[in-house]
Amino acid sequence: MARNRVNQTGNPPQSPVASTESTHRPDPLRLSWFDPRQFGWQAYLFAAIPVAIAASFLNASPVVRFLAAGVAIIPLAGLMGQATEQLAHRLGPGIGGLLNATFGNAAELILALFALSRGLDDVVKASLTGSVIGNLLLVLGASLFAGGLKFPIQKFNRTAAGAGSTLMVLATVGLIVPALFHSLVPGGRGLEHRVSVAVCVMLVFTYILSLIFSLVTHRDLISGIKEEVAAVISEATWGLRHATLFLLGATILVAWMSEILVGAVDAAGEALGLNAVFMGVFVVAIVGNAAEHSTAVIMARKNQMDLAVGIALGSALQVALFVAPVLVFASYLRQTPMDLLFSTLEVVAVIMAVIVARMVAEDGESNWLEGAMLLMVYAILGVAFFYLPGKVGHHGAGPGAKPAVEVHSPG
Repeated sequence: MARNRVNQTGNPPQSPVASTESTHRPDPLRLSWFDPRQFGWQAYLFAAIPVAIAASFLNASPVVRFLAAGVAIIPLAGLMGQATEQLAHRLGPGIGGLLNATFGNAAELILALFALSRGLDDVVKASLTGSVIGNLLLVLGASLFAGGLKFPIQKFNRTAAGAGSTLMVLATVGLIVPALFHSLVPGGRGLEHRVSVAVCVMLVFTYILSLIFSLVTHRDLISGIKEEVAAVISEATWGLRHATLFLLGATILVAWMSEILVGAVDAAGEALGLNAVFMGVFVVAIVGNAAEHSTAVIMARKNQMDLAVGIALGSALQVALFVAPVLVFASYLRQTPMDLLFSTLEVVAVIMAVIVARMVAEDGESNWLEGAMLLMVYAILGVAFFYLPGKVGHHGAGPGAKPAVEVHSPG
């Protein structure tokens, strides 16, 4: 998230004229429009970018390449979010809201597209599951817990949270219907791809309706969130050109790091003794959302709960209603498309996460105990996925994809 950086350098306040001139004509040597301190702890992680590049060129061990690329994606995702927020502030609330809705999970989408191109359908589906349960349990739980330790009771917009959690129930129905169809309709075997595509069309349509609802017809429902966003982003400190260049540069680097990470994910999982589903649900998913996760916790510590809850629910919704359908549609560019047939454990995990998160969000207030309970549910699911047998195949995996990944090599 962008933050107001006026007078952080300790310089005396400037006159309005001088301030305007410095904004429009930044010093090219001092780069006064860009302050690395705005990224906080993430600034140190930028050092992982050259490490990942060197590890790739030197063909280092898969674990080193995977870890370096994964760490590098975290600050790059934060940089993409920073640039998006700056563009949104410059372009106005309408276009800005649409821009945030489109690029909110861009880093995760790029990562999943590279995995999809390599036929790692298990990892892609697991990352979708992990993003949903991670946002609803880990992010929301950590935010409520961290904020609750500082404030006994925290309140947030009950109507906005209720609308988001209800949309999440609908999205969950869309994600699990293809798997239920496969299991309950024996005569429908082979039709899962058609069902998945039809469901994806309806999910995208629902996503468009949710944007119209939040950005046009019922903007007042999220007025509290807008006020908190305005408090965090009091001014656009980057010019339009600078924000655009940073967004493009970060996108290119995320794509490069994603290619390195995906190329090493199988071998790294084998070396670490982790199955493909666990890697997708609890490793790849966290990497793609770590920057946004930290922002939600920071906002909760500042008692800006509308923004913290909005980040958790909004990110989960975007994954289910937008990212998942885009990945299914993109898979038709290869020989064998991907479907939405998730494993039974993944289906159960998503259902449980949605139910628990909705129970917490429905009253419009929270405390640290509710956050701790969400984190415990996430940890329990983590144990189940960790001990999942090494060879796990999703239903309906085609010959062009990798239907199963073994933890131990055949030899």
